[in-house]
Amino acid sequence: MTHKSYIGKIGEDLACEYLKNKNYIVLERNHKEKWGEIDIITKSPDKILVFVEVKTIRQYGNAATNILPEENLTKSKLEKVKRTAQMFADQHSELINNKKGWRIDLIAITLIDKENQINHYENI
Repeated sequence: MTHKSYIGKIGEDLACEYLKNKNYIVLERNHKEKWGEIDIITKSPDKILVFVEVKTIRQYGNAATNILPEENLTKSKLEKVKRTAQMFADQHSELINNKKGWRIDLIAITLIDKENQINHYENI
């Protein structure tokens, strides 16, 4: 496992823990299609199907990094997530609340020695 994929797995694990603590139900992790992947698929407390993209960076010591994890979500990556989410939603219509639909969220995590920072952006 590369350092980058190791950091990514830690971020996804933390994101799942965060979501469960917010009463989300994790349905699937690392859902893959030929053109893209969705990190986490959940049901929100208000029963909305939510596709979650997780972006994680590691900050060492007191050195502040100039890049935020949010900045790693490119337009191209978001388009792939949208396409993959649409296909999953089409194939699993039973998971969708007809009045509320589905959405894509971003969880941006900065791993810091003593306290990790987690930002959750809904309906990006």
